[in-house]
Amino acid sequence: MTARELDEDDVRVRPGRSSRPRTRIRPAHEEAVAATVVTVDRGRYRLRLADGSIITSVRARELGRRAVVVGDRVGVVGDIAGGPDALGRIVRIEPRSSLLRRTPDDSDPVERAVVANADLLVVVTALADPPPRPRLVDRCLVAAYDGGLEPLLCLTKSDLASPEELLALYRPLGVEAVVTGPATGVPELKARLAGRTSVLFGQSGVGKSTLVNQLVPDAQRAVGDVSGIGKGRHISSSVIALELPGGGTVIDTPGIRSFGLGAVTPARVLAAFPDLAVAAERCPPGCSHLPGTTGCALDEVGVSAARLDSLRRLLVALAEGAT
Repeated sequence: MTARELDEDDVRVRPGRSSRPRTRIRPAHEEAVAATVVTVDRGRYRLRLADGSIITSVRARELGRRAVVVGDRVGVVGDIAGGPDALGRIVRIEPRSSLLRRTPDDSDPVERAVVANADLLVVVTALADPPPRPRLVDRCLVAAYDGGLEPLLCLTKSDLASPEELLALYRPLGVEAVVTGPATGVPELKARLAGRTSVLFGQSGVGKSTLVNQLVPDAQRAVGDVSGIGKGRHISSSVIALELPGGGTVIDTPGIRSFGLGAVTPARVLAAFPDLAVAAERCPPGCSHLPGTTGCALDEVGVSAARLDSLRRLLVALAEGAT
């Protein structure tokens, strides 16, 4: 083979990624139909339309990396007939009125959205078996205040222990509570949830799935026992929104063993307490408002000592997780 000179036929030209000119203009999707996300499963989203029908959808690429979570109000296009092979496309996420968030742990500042547009965070804790964990409850309350949700404490298994100690612990914060047992409390809880969107949140084994089955008889959520070492087993494995008979929505969540608050700041917690937030404006810059902090104006105002102690307990729970 003899050598030859190279010519233009030997030059490889890499084609462009697209022959279309790039544009920032995105379609308005004015024909999009309103829907609410009721569950998320491996990239598929189950949506409830206004007429109550359920369809399956995927995310549109134009949403970027923004998370779509249960409770989101979205706009969907495509095949929304609801047949076995029908697949819609979520093209828009409407503004959220509230957002429950958590981080994997307190060292991770990246928040994960859990539930959107809920009115009420029902923190479910057992009075025994498993024993209550007030610090975990405190962190759930911090997340509620931070995310714009009203907290409600639901104390289960009242046949095993008295609720008085826990009720007294959270009374200064103004947190309302419902006490339930094998044959008591559920009607009161139903009345509190009627017409509202509520999230049930708590550690494994406290009886969330049992409550959901009592609130929504057709839910058929799996129920398990507490392990021999006093820890609940994870029974519910997904977040799901269920319609309450008579109106309203209850969202069941998997049991948790920790609650990361890596992105929450003391200022965001304090904002939920207007009576104390005004006084805190006189604090020196960067004040943590923790007990014993030099110059903290909260020690000088005439507020309820019990309410201030309760607020500082939440701030301590936030600070201890970050260290």
